[in-house]
Amino acid sequence: MGESIPPRRICVHQVLGGGQAADVLLWKRWCASITILVTATTIWMLFERAGYNLLSFVANVLFLLVAILFCWAKSASLLNRPLPPLPDLEISEETIVKAAGVVQVYANVVLSIAREIAIGRNLKLFLQVAFGLWIASYIGSLCNLLTLVYIGVLLSFSVPVLYDKYQHHIDEKLLVTHRMIQTQYRKLDDSLLKKIQLPSNKDKKVH
Repeated sequence: MGESIPPRRICVHQVLGGGQAADVLLWKRWCASITILVTATTIWMLFERAGYNLLSFVANVLFLLVAILFCWAKSASLLNRPLPPLPDLEISEETIVKAAGVVQVYANVVLSIAREIAIGRNLKLFLQVAFGLWIASYIGSLCNLLTLVYIGVLLSFSVPVLYDKYQHHIDEKLLVTHRMIQTQYRKLDDSLLKKIQLPSNKDKKVH
């Protein structure tokens, strides 16, 4: 009777969408996972360590690709071989609509937060946004955008797998941490409310 009910296990694969992207992030398609990690590491080494320029890199890659396709097409016409198997290089209207829908959702969330802070005068939300922006500014001062994206790729291929494997232990630690943060947040919230309410009480006594 007194034992606590263990938390229900979360299906990480379903949380990640349950498609091919989830398989890659959870290393169920290890060949694609290794390819993405090697590609990301190579790009990071070229731009961050070797000092390669992004514009020069893109131009050289496109030039090499165009040269290969041109030589392939010329040799195919001379030797009666098939042409390069290029897909239809166009973006469908459905893809544009889906991308616009995703952008609209995130834009509305940001606008609603801004409205709640500016018009609703939500102190808690303001502090949360200020703390998040300060963290982002601090991280940005430590590394550039490319390194930050590379770190994000590494975390994307490590955190989901580790959480899926050690979910029970991680949930216990996160629960304890969440309770500690809630306790400190309530103390801070109470102290801020007292500081805000004290002047108004004094004013009422004067009047």
